[in-house]
Formats: sequence, structure tokens, C-alpha cells
Amino acid sequence: MHILHVYKDYFPVLGGIENHIKWQAEGMQARGHRVHVLVTNTGRATLRQPIQGVPVTKTGRQFNVSSAPVSLGLFRELARLGRDADIVHLHAPYPPGELAQLLVRAGRRTVITYHSDIVKQATLLRFYAPFLRRILDRAQAILVSNPRYPEGSPFLRPLQEKIRVVHFGIDPARFRPTEASQRRAQELRRRFGPGPLALFVGRLRYYKGVDVLVQALARTPEVRGVIVGAGPMEAQIRGLVRQLGLAERVHFAGHVADEDLPAFYQAGDLFVLPSVHRSESLGIVLLEAMASGLPVVSTELGTGTSYVNQDGITGLVVPPGDPDALAQAIQRLARHPRQRVAFGEAARRRIQEAFSLTQMLDQTERVYQEVLGESPA
Repeated sequence: MHILHVYKDYFPVLGGIENHIKWQAEGMQARGHRVHVLVTNTGRATLRQPIQGVPVTKTGRQFNVSSAPVSLGLFRELARLGRDADIVHLHAPYPPGELAQLLVRAGRRTVITYHSDIVKQATLLRFYAPFLRRILDRAQAILVSNPRYPEGSPFLRPLQEKIRVVHFGIDPARFRPTEASQRRAQELRRRFGPGPLALFVGRLRYYKGVDVLVQALARTPEVRGVIVGAGPMEAQIRGLVRQLGLAERVHFAGHVADEDLPAFYQAGDLFVLPSVHRSESLGIVLLEAMASGLPVVSTELGTGTSYVNQDGITGLVVPPGDPDALAQAIQRLARHPRQRVAFGEAARRRIQEAFSLTQMLDQTERVYQEVLGESPA
């Protein structure tokens, strides 16, 4: 098959969706399919280059609307690259990408991975909603990361017959301890100090709820926090840490290279994903933490977070935006190491059984074959 992925960013830009597309593209190419990725460049020039063996076209961007880069070259390249594509695979939400496919109608079939609803940008949504509904209507299949998300989405609820669940997947082997990663984890433990360590990994954006985590840590004096990541909320969160007098207990690790990330998970005692909006449809960092054997505290958003992290089995689930409830869950795990171990072992098993990279690629390939009317090999 000839598969064309369309989104706004790709490696080396890092993020959950960017990583997901990279793993899909590399995995499908390794299976013998012809894969191309079409995204925008961070500058004004158009670049064409292979990235780890996958052909990638990054069209020059002219400006941004909200967080969506606009590139007129994307429309031209979609027409060119999609001329003989079997599958044009869109990753939503990215309004210019969906609009481009509506106008160009590239490829034999359109498949959309629906990563999340637009929640905060109400003005953008008013303009986006009509053509989002049109492209969803035209798509042959809509992929979601978990069966819970469509239930709460006004865009997906009417389209149940098109929806296919394709779990996001990771390579669990990447998070198995090695001598090098364990040495690095011990170094990190010494750096961050004694006591149970609560870890957060992710972009510091409005929907991640890191401010709620900081407030919860103010209520759990025996726990230290490590925040891995950067983003637009960083200055505000650092200010809150200073305001609450937590500078000695809450550490900012900033951006961490992919190869160093497993050691951070191994240094932690528990992982916290305190997201507060449906923009968090699942959380690949949740999969990574669980693959590392960490018990998880996450929030009930009506999305995939509570589908992956099973309350009372792999960790604990609390209401979003509630620092008291979050603090109680963190404290419960901090004070009961045996429960942490039991939850962590169950978490690792859940990832191995349902969220591996191989399973994700198998499920995606079956959808491609279905919409093309082909029988599985």
C-alpha cells in the first residue's frame, strides 16, 4: 500500500501525536508498505528529506492560527503526493490538513485518526466544526485510541459505524531496565533527594493540569515531585512553586532526550497525569510510565486515561481539577509501597497485553485493508 500521513509536525518536533505518527510511519514501512509523511516546517522553506528512512515533506509555513500552522504549500504537496496514494491518513485536529483534503480529495481512501476534540479554542471551533463534520462524513474510517472517547464527543457520536478502535502502542522493551538506565536512575534519585518521588512527563500546556499537581504536592509534604517537560505554562507553574514554598521539593527537569527518559521513569515511585480537559484523549506518557512498572494516578475525563489506567488495578483515578483528591491518591501510594508494586506489575502487564507497537500496527493495517476492500495477507 501507498500511505500518506498528514499533520502539522513531525520528528524532531516531539509530542504524543508526533511520536505516534513516527511509529506508524516507520512500522508500516518496515512491513513493506510505501509511506510518506506530509507536515509543515517550522520555518518558511519547504524541505524534503528522509527521516530514519521515511520520506518526509515539510512545507514552509506562513503563519499560525491558534496552535495550527498554515502553509499554502501543504495544499500543493497534498495534491502531488496524494495522486497515487491508496490511503491518505489525516491526524485530527489539524484544521488546515482537514480543509486541504476536503478541497484536494487526494488518494483512493481517507482514514482519520481522531486524537481529540478541540476544547479551549471556542472561536476556532465555530469555523472548524462545519468542515470537520464534512471530512468525517467523507472518511472511510475514523480511528480512535480507545472505545470511551467517542461517547463524549459530539463529532463522533453520530458516526459509530465508521469508528475503529486502534490502541496507541509503544515498544515495551524500550522501558526495560538496563545496567546503564539503572545507574542513571540512581543518579537522579540522589539528585532529587530522599522520599517517595512523584513523576510528571509532558508538555506544560493548559490541559495537563500541572498547576493542580503542584497544589497537591503542597498537601503531601513527604513526597517530592519531578516535572519533566517544557511548554507555554512553565513560567506560571514555576511561579506557583515559588509562591507555595516548594522549590526544595518540586524539581523541573526540562526537556529530556528520548534515550534518557526510561531512567526518569525508573527513578520514580509513582506517575501522575493530572489532566483537566478532554484534550487529553489517552496520553502516551501514561503508556510509557506503565510499561516502566509505575503505578499511576490519573483523572477521570471520560476519555482513554481511565480506560488505560484501571482504578484499583493499575493505579488510582480521581476527579480532575481537585488538588485535595489528587493529594490523597498520591499520599496513599506514597505510604503503601506494597500497593505501588502490585499496581506497577499490573500496569506493566496491561501494556504488554494491549498496547504494544506490534498490536497497533496490526490493527491499523487491518483497517487499511478493510477500507481498500482487500483481504488480510
